[in-house]
Amino acid sequence: MGSNDFITLFFLVAAVLIFLQLRSVLGRRTGNEKPPRDLYTPRDAVGPESPDAGKVVTLPRRDATEEDDRFAAIDAFAPAGTALNESLREINKADSSFDPKEFVNGARMAYEMIVMAFADGDRKTLKNLLSREVYDGFDAAIADRESKGEKVKSTFVGIDKAEITSAEIKGTEVQITVRIVSQLISATYDKADKLIDGDAENVAEINDLWTFARDTRSRDPNWKLVATESET
Repeated sequence: MGSNDFITLFFLVAAVLIFLQLRSVLGRRTGNEKPPRDLYTPRDAVGPESPDAGKVVTLPRRDATEEDDRFAAIDAFAPAGTALNESLREINKADSSFDPKEFVNGARMAYEMIVMAFADGDRKTLKNLLSREVYDGFDAAIADRESKGEKVKSTFVGIDKAEITSAEIKGTEVQITVRIVSQLISATYDKADKLIDGDAENVAEINDLWTFARDTRSRDPNWKLVATESET
């Protein structure tokens, strides 16, 4: 047998031995094998011991508790089950930032600003707080007063009560009516400084129903006065 035949026989024997060893290993179960992944098992079923643990993102779910929390401020403001409560809930659904208590606080501030701006003839302030129709009415009254040389002197004492009486959504516009009871000293003088209306010393109680509106599609968060009515 030549040297080349001996080398060939050596490699053939080595290959057979390697094959037998691989077969004995690959065909044997050790008990440590990982089970095949069930592709139909929901991702929520992946446990902390799973190799996929930490790779699954669970989406937040809104449950009844979260919805109750969302309307908690409204339920504290108006009893659940009442028509006003239901209306305020619908407004909150259209505008999640809406809070009835904060709205009333804003309405109180707007009321004082509008009353004093009207007395002072401050059209610039009024234009920012009133709808076009209401502004035109206020502007006409101021113009009539100016044409007669009359002037108004007012002192705003405060607001005794401010409460939402009704609320509704008309299309994309939210309208809320507020009953406001305020204390005001107001007197109107003619061009000769003669008192022609009101009282310069005594505090008068004013009862108003004002309706504010806001378009939920608008990025402007401010509300505007769209209607006024005096209660007797």
